[in-house]
Amino acid sequence: MTFEVGSRVMYPIHGVADVVGRETRGVGEHKRSYLVLEVEGELWTETMTVRVPEDRLVELGVRTAVSLEDAQAVMDVLAVRDPRVATNWSRRFKNHQEKLRTGDAYAVAEVVRNLALRLAGTKLGPAESTMYRQARHALVAELAVSFGISDEAASDRVDRALERSA
Repeated sequence: MTFEVGSRVMYPIHGVADVVGRETRGVGEHKRSYLVLEVEGELWTETMTVRVPEDRLVELGVRTAVSLEDAQAVMDVLAVRDPRVATNWSRRFKNHQEKLRTGDAYAVAEVVRNLALRLAGTKLGPAESTMYRQARHALVAELAVSFGISDEAASDRVDRALERSA
């Protein structure tokens, strides 16, 4: 998988990243090519720069945003009523962490939906609140790219889909 400088990619957990360059780093003959990504996040104030080995992009979950068709299917995931979610906090949190690590848009949508449903019924703890904000930010950013709309418009679409699941 090759990405051009200037393209936008999905970086698991953090969301949309801009490809700003390529670098070769290493010692002596042992050199490795890196893709340089800049990620703007909701949970940090400055742009975060990440260097990802180009030979590990697929393994690390770096990918293009989902297609328009898949974006609509992701929205359908948000609207599912009565999902099966562990009631035990630690098991639920671990399951959600594993889904977020995959970077899969459908899995991220499940986490957003599950935590939004819990939030509607009760207060989330600090760890789940942070997880919800991070997952929602990544999902909204990806949907904005897929639908070709602003983050605000994508956030509104997510809100409407979540209202259907409540």
